[in-house]
Amino acid sequence: MPIYEPDEPDEPDRVPRRRDAGFAVVDPATGQTFGEAPDQQPHELDAVVDRAHRAWHGWRADPAARTTALRAAADAVETAGDDLARSLTREQGKPLAESYAEIARTAARLRYFADLAPRTRRITDGRPVRSEIRWRPLGPVAAIVPWNFPLQLAAAKFAPALAAGNTVVLKPSPFTPLATRLLGSVLATTLPEDVLTVVTGREPLGARLASHPGIRHVTFTGSVPTGRAVAEAAAASLARVTLELGGNDAAVLLDDVEVERIADRLFWAAFRNCGQVCMAVKRVYVPARLHAEVVEALAQRARTVAVGPGLDPDTRLGPVNNAPQLARVEEVTKRALADGARAAAGGHRLDRPGYFFAPTILTDVPPDSPVVTGEQFGPVLPVLPYRSLDEAVDAANGTGFGLGGSVWGTDLDRAEAVADRLECGTAWINHHAELSLAQPFAGIKSSGVGVAGGPWGLYGNLRPFVVHRPQEA
Repeated sequence: MPIYEPDEPDEPDRVPRRRDAGFAVVDPATGQTFGEAPDQQPHELDAVVDRAHRAWHGWRADPAARTTALRAAADAVETAGDDLARSLTREQGKPLAESYAEIARTAARLRYFADLAPRTRRITDGRPVRSEIRWRPLGPVAAIVPWNFPLQLAAAKFAPALAAGNTVVLKPSPFTPLATRLLGSVLATTLPEDVLTVVTGREPLGARLASHPGIRHVTFTGSVPTGRAVAEAAAASLARVTLELGGNDAAVLLDDVEVERIADRLFWAAFRNCGQVCMAVKRVYVPARLHAEVVEALAQRARTVAVGPGLDPDTRLGPVNNAPQLARVEEVTKRALADGARAAAGGHRLDRPGYFFAPTILTDVPPDSPVVTGEQFGPVLPVLPYRSLDEAVDAANGTGFGLGGSVWGTDLDRAEAVADRLECGTAWINHHAELSLAQPFAGIKSSGVGVAGGPWGLYGNLRPFVVHRPQEA
């Protein structure tokens, strides 16, 4: 069963394969090949995981050395920021400014976890025994990362794993392998050998990594079907799994919302990184009397935003990352239009080289359209009217996803009361998709298993170890 699906992370069967030991990497702004990465084979993982296991013994033994190495790693990432950002934009497509932000977040995450340590806890229960809960690392960790935030999501996985004393085998998407390989080289200057290894290749490399008997924790970000496949693969060796499986986040606008005041924030909550964000706003519910005003405010921004290659300094919105995902975005948009929706802006591919799709605002969308019930993962946003708040909340909660959601209005107490009714892992008020490094990040329903972020992310890479000893006489 493949480890990647076309609806969010990857469909590697469409990644061009070379006749030699590499596969092609395409610039989404041109649709043309500009580089290649090693096409490592599944049997090669045995040696990689074995080396990771050997390196684990030394890495886990010295917490102070880990802290020093991870702080130095953060510095090294910042020093290499220019090269990393340009490489990331070239293969992912996002504007260069967003790539720099991703590099900064990667370094910040390393620095945050470098200074985070598990706490030993003593249990007092009236017995003449001193009981302590200590924490031990798991062993080699597999980190499987999609193409939308290759470096940031990689760091979200390897930073807590390394800080906890584990070693990591990191597999990026075959659509975005080059910046991750460069990041691996940068980190190799500060980390001991084989503590972090980057492997690149097409399926079944990811499937083999998830099921490898030497891996003790599999952490994956991607689509729901692929997450199920990862969990099944990891079950063979009873490895722990952490799965972030995307979302279909709803934004609920209340009847006291000031449309022009929130329109910019709402637009970018949906369209940042060309809509290729798991916790982006993917559908908007608006009181019927405000529906036309909201649609026009968002459509005006969609019509005028600068769309172009990420390396162009004037670009605010880049291309869709890859051809399969572009085809999916086009498919769900055409389906909605065929079912009676209207495009207030966009609704079509742009007639230029590369994987560009016009920023699209849809209205009159049937509520059972796939662009509403599924995850479009692209620059397309349906705006739906509601007549009662209960109707809006029921609709927001009416999918199998439960990653995030938001409520927008002037009365913050009322907005918070509505937010408390949303079935999701994180709810925002008057903003969306903003996360602190110190907070937990987790979805409910089909949006994931396990917790990332903050101390919860650290403890997710540890197991408790209890020591009992008699009290001194």
